[in-house]
Amino acid sequence: MIRRLTTRTTATVTACVIASTLTGCGITPTGPAPAGAPASGIQRPGGEARTVQLYFAGPYGLRAVSRPTDRPLSPQQALDLLLEGPTTAERDRGLVTQVPPMPGQLTATATDGAVDVYIPLTVSSGDLDVTAVAQLACTAAHANVPGDRPATRIDIRIHEDLAPSQTPWIVRCGPNGTVAPVTG
Repeated sequence: MIRRLTTRTTATVTACVIASTLTGCGITPTGPAPAGAPASGIQRPGGEARTVQLYFAGPYGLRAVSRPTDRPLSPQQALDLLLEGPTTAERDRGLVTQVPPMPGQLTATATDGAVDVYIPLTVSSGDLDVTAVAQLACTAAHANVPGDRPATRIDIRIHEDLAPSQTPWIVRCGPNGTVAPVTG
């Protein structure tokens, strides 16, 4: 009797498996249905996705923010975006800027492996704090600078009071958004 029950149970289970396989997953066949707008955010074949990195201050130090662009941006263009400040979404993440407003006054000129940044303030008197210097330097270094050097090897020469200086502040952006003076 036990053997017959086992055989009967096996037959029942086998029949259920065959029936469920033949009936599918319960989705009835349908025709095409509208799916909405085409996919976005996917790179077109042959196209190159471009972004610019801007640096803002956050609760845990300097943070890079990538913004989409249609072409590589010069250091001047990247710094102009930085001066506009963080977007609403970036502010919601706790990002702020320590760079004071100076639109139209801050200028940046890129040369081979270096960027000259002219500011209307003085670093030595504290008009521009170290976080603001780091924001400017790292944003400029990650822009389109001639010379094909990595951002950490680009000299950022900060000229105070909008005047060319024989001894500008020369810094480099470190791998973690920190700045270090360039010596010798």
